[in-house]
Order: sequence, then C-alpha cells, then structure tokens
Amino acid sequence: MGDWHGLIRDAREQDVPAIVALYADDPLGASRERPGDPLDAAYWSAFEQITADPRHRLVVAEEAGEVVGTLQLSFIPHLVRIGSERAQIEAVRVRGSRRGSGLGRRLVRWAISEARQRGCALVQLTTDARRPDAHRFYESLGFEPTHLGLKLTLD
Repeated sequence: MGDWHGLIRDAREQDVPAIVALYADDPLGASRERPGDPLDAAYWSAFEQITADPRHRLVVAEEAGEVVGTLQLSFIPHLVRIGSERAQIEAVRVRGSRRGSGLGRRLVRWAISEARQRGCALVQLTTDARRPDAHRFYESLGFEPTHLGLKLTLD
C-alpha cells in the first residue's frame, strides 16, 4: 500500500459530476446511480441542500486537479450519551485506479479527526453486507461491528 498525497477539501458545485461518477464506479453503485450529461436535477438539489446545512460536509480528495475520492460527514445531535453529538460517515468512495494508495484511510481518518475536534462522542458508519473487503478496511481503522444496521428502501 502506498502513501497518498493530495488535498481533502469541501466539494464544489463543479465536482458533482465526478462525485456521482465515483458513486457509480462499482457493481453496487452502478445499479443505483445515474451519471451522465446532463446530470439528473436531483443530484444538484441534494448538493445544494447538503452545502446549505452546517451539519453536513461533502468532501473530495483531489490529486493533480482531479477528484479521486469523496465522503460525506454528517453531525447528528442526540439525547443519548448525555446529549452528545455523533458523526455519521457516508458514501466513502475512491477511484478504482487509486485504491490501495492509502487515500481511503486518509479520508476516514480526516473524518474521525473532524468529529473529534467537534466534540462528537462517537463516529458511526454503515457498509453494505456484500462488501467484506470494506468491513476489514473499517475494522483496521478501529471500527467495531457492534450493531446490526437495517434499512428500508422507499420507492
């Protein structure tokens, strides 16, 4: 595994097509996402909502001027844990050609650091049950499979 050197920054409007392309660049994402030109208006609306809300950060990893990774970090207030806030990591994606470079590790560590600085009590994430490599990756970063996550897809 190499060392990734690049920039992690907040996503900009012009990054949205590259982010959607990252989401679609695997067997699971390919069945859910619709990259293309023009990009579906729902992506633009979601981007506006995310960037307008201070509890959400959509970030990209940039290398040589190109978007090569992304994740969304959301902060959720709770009454549990003495009214603490928790951080939710979502949609971690790394361009196929950059996997194994240390970029995914850097992105997740960045998110953990942001959560710690904000005073969050914990960081949580979900990963698809069909991604055993992702499970091993997150466990190598200290995440533990302490809960069973359930989802209901709404049509």
